[in-house]
Amino acid sequence: MTQSGPAVPYNLEADILSFRFVSILGLVLIGMILVGCDNIREANRMSAMADSTQQDTTITAVTTTRDENGRTATLLSAFFGLDNGLPRAANRGICRGAAGQDGMPVIFSHEIDVDTLQAGDFRVVAESGAVGEILCVTPAPAADIGELRTILLVGEYGSAEDQPVSVEIVGNLLSKDRQLNFIGASATVIALEEGPAIEWSEVVPESQWELGKAATSLPFGGGDGCPLDTKQVVRVTWAGGITKPGGDEIDDVERHAYRVTMSLGDEGETELVPFAIGDLGDGDNNHELCLDRAGLPLRVSFPAGLLTDPREDLNPDTRLEITEN
Repeated sequence: MTQSGPAVPYNLEADILSFRFVSILGLVLIGMILVGCDNIREANRMSAMADSTQQDTTITAVTTTRDENGRTATLLSAFFGLDNGLPRAANRGICRGAAGQDGMPVIFSHEIDVDTLQAGDFRVVAESGAVGEILCVTPAPAADIGELRTILLVGEYGSAEDQPVSVEIVGNLLSKDRQLNFIGASATVIALEEGPAIEWSEVVPESQWELGKAATSLPFGGGDGCPLDTKQVVRVTWAGGITKPGGDEIDDVERHAYRVTMSLGDEGETELVPFAIGDLGDGDNNHELCLDRAGLPLRVSFPAGLLTDPREDLNPDTRLEITEN
């Protein structure tokens, strides 16, 4: 007669714990897969915004260069932000071959119609007279609602010793409402070693607020919104992408440094500190200043030495009148 060995005790609690662990692990893996898919979709969306067409093919009868409020269609700034410094991720998030190229954000006076945006619309000239080679142009990462005035030029424009000095629009590039043509507009390039300054500021229309919106999980592709109890939003657009020194996103230190001068009508003017900052987490050159008081925003200022561009150049003291839309 065969004798069996000692009975192995059945541990129900251990089996339950094991099942729970496997279930949780499965949910985590599913979540990671979904997030990964979202990241791929967002990266593809960003790269789809880029255009590499080397000749202007936009046919239009629009020749107007001044809007109904008298503002001229022009370039507010062009910033030689990176010399052969775009990261490897730029190959996916911007356009193929972007890694290791120069990066130059150009800021327009009005939002542009991206359907008329082509690499051949731009001409970059260096101090030596050499004409730059533009690989692609894209609004990314400044692609949230209301941000389509910053265009990143990717290519080879010179070096620290022979820097680009001018950018000109040489093709038909239209404003978002297709009422203005930027052809002929030009700007002097901000030098590589300079830090970023505020180049545009506006009162954001309530239809663009996106209160309570979360940022994407990528370091580009869509910033967060102001809190739900926001009363007004002011957008500030810097010459190039900005972070804390070292690359971290800004926090309350920088929030407390912002100042917004506001008119209260018969009560005079007051100076406010934003109670929150929106449009964070997307790696672009915009901040939304979330205000908890009604009034007419007039001016915005920010002190020197708190923010850097991707090259770690510190910002100068900067201030600007706020445009009311």
